[in-house]
Amino acid sequence: MGRRASEVLTHIRQCTLSQLESCFGALFAAAALCPPKPGDQRRERPYSIRRTFWCFLWQMLNQNTSCREVVRQLQAVLGLHGVHNLDPGNSAYCQARARLPVRLLEQGLGETAAAADRQSPQRRLLQGRPIKAADGSTVSLADTPENQAKYPQQKGQQPGCGFPILRLSVLFSLQSGAVLQVAKGSYYQHELRLFHSLHPRLQAKDILLYDRAGGHFVLAAQMGLLNVDLISRVLIRKIDWRDGKRLGKHDRLVVWKKGPNKPAYLTQEQWEALPAQITVRVLKVTITRKGCRTQEVTLVTTLLDPVQYPAAEIAEAYLRRWRLELCLDDLKTTLGMDTLHCLSPEMVEKELLAFMIAHNLLRWIMAQAACEHQVDLYRISFTGAMDALRQSATAMAQAKTAKKRRELWADLLHTLADDLVPLRPGRREPRAVKRRPKPYPRLNQPRRQFREDGQLSHVN
Repeated sequence: MGRRASEVLTHIRQCTLSQLESCFGALFAAAALCPPKPGDQRRERPYSIRRTFWCFLWQMLNQNTSCREVVRQLQAVLGLHGVHNLDPGNSAYCQARARLPVRLLEQGLGETAAAADRQSPQRRLLQGRPIKAADGSTVSLADTPENQAKYPQQKGQQPGCGFPILRLSVLFSLQSGAVLQVAKGSYYQHELRLFHSLHPRLQAKDILLYDRAGGHFVLAAQMGLLNVDLISRVLIRKIDWRDGKRLGKHDRLVVWKKGPNKPAYLTQEQWEALPAQITVRVLKVTITRKGCRTQEVTLVTTLLDPVQYPAAEIAEAYLRRWRLELCLDDLKTTLGMDTLHCLSPEMVEKELLAFMIAHNLLRWIMAQAACEHQVDLYRISFTGAMDALRQSATAMAQAKTAKKRRELWADLLHTLADDLVPLRPGRREPRAVKRRPKPYPRLNQPRRQFREDGQLSHVN
């Protein structure tokens, strides 16, 4: 591009991509993301690290739209300023995304999570200690040899008929719902093996919420070594309510002993470092909701003091964990992370991090709206925040003054606080699909061998 185009790229402000930078740029500390200072004579290329980073996030906030649409966005804005020689292909943008450092995206994930937590209303649950929740999920990838080699499809599927599957273990903040860290592995790696790699992200005095897969001796003992407390559901182990020390009705201190078998994800040294026995607290809580059947849940925790940590607060914290499971639904369904489009494992990692940064930015907006207008953060719609941000960014791009842009931002926060989701205690979303699929046959052979002419046959 010529000098005229470079000057436009440096000074342009009427652009949705630029509005993302003006809204969120202060949350990122990396020097590579800082805009050029006035008087800086360095040329800014169309796909610099800074511009590519914001293009990538814009792509995720638009439900992982195509790279071609990003290029068309830049073409349209440059054309508005009289520049018409941007390469219409998306190869340059794709190469620029490949050059983005993974470390930059990892740093951005941590910075946005911290910003969302700082902005969120403070809660005094369980002595005000930081509460984090872990959950696992899977996403499908583009069917390329590189992705299949690292994240193979399910073994029951014929070669060429399935998609690579990436298993995730995600660590959330209960305070804001932001993603703190993510671990990746193949479909055949257990969720706890992946979560084991996230232990360094936990800090002393944290409280970890885990689902029924974590209600066992090993995870409770590991958290004890990290000075982290655990709350989890007990599924397999039988609880004898006559054992141990009674703290209240269905609330007891019991001793759990180390089993004879080492989990495969622990080294022998790590296994030997676990104590021979630990004291845990088991409690049965009754969940009563209007219009719903009464449910009893057995929990295990290392929060042993019934005065500092009442059973009711422990139960409330665990029930809030369900809201964080919906955060995964926000990522996979609302933002479109259920299917990743990149063709190599290296780019899949960057795409995944970009999705989670975009998720955290929306959580930051929601937290800001909750604080400024004194509403419940959990009742602000994630989908509504995403839609409102996209439309507000378009409006702010047309605003002629900084004052008007601030007014539009204030209107955005007011809209989110005024459009709360209905209060539906105990609501659960069934994992079932109402809309029926099309009556097409399954692809049970590689596509190049598949033909439909009234019956399935091989192409000779």
